[in-house]
Amino acid sequence: MKTEKQKMLAGELYRPDAELGAEQAAAKAWMTRYNAALASPTSERHALLCERLGHVGKDAVIRPPFFCDYGYNIRLGDGVFLNFNCIILDVVEVIIGDRTQIGPAVQIYAADHPRDAETRRAGLEFGRPVHIGSDVWIGGGAIILPGVTVGDGAIIGAGSVVTRNVAVGATVTGNPARPRQV
Repeated sequence: MKTEKQKMLAGELYRPDAELGAEQAAAKAWMTRYNAALASPTSERHALLCERLGHVGKDAVIRPPFFCDYGYNIRLGDGVFLNFNCIILDVVEVIIGDRTQIGPAVQIYAADHPRDAETRRAGLEFGRPVHIGSDVWIGGGAIILPGVTVGDGAIIGAGSVVTRNVAVGATVTGNPARPRQV
């Protein structure tokens, strides 16, 4: 029989329990420390990121404040940059490839909820992984929804809501985000 955490990590329906609550509390304590380190050298902030995130590549930077559910499901490639006030809901893996640049107030959601009201009332949740390729640029205020894959070299316009996969090298804008017409 799987634990609720094992179900969560597998992308199955799960019910948040005491174990997951304790892990979220630990993430909140870490975020308090990390977000207080805004004036600290980048090297100190990098070390703090390595404490909590699943993988932090060389020269990866997240400018505080930063918010996440657990942290350990986030994998950052080399040279990744997240500007101020980003949110990553990481109940399952969120992978961000090398040299990807993410503007301020970007929100990446791997957390999802059942579409059926009765299942939601039962307190069940699930997640769908988000994969963002290398050399991607995401403009400020964009939202990436659960289960989305963004191909290498893609551009997502500021304020866009990305509901579907984005092809390699594509530029998408709007709500919902669609390929830009030339």
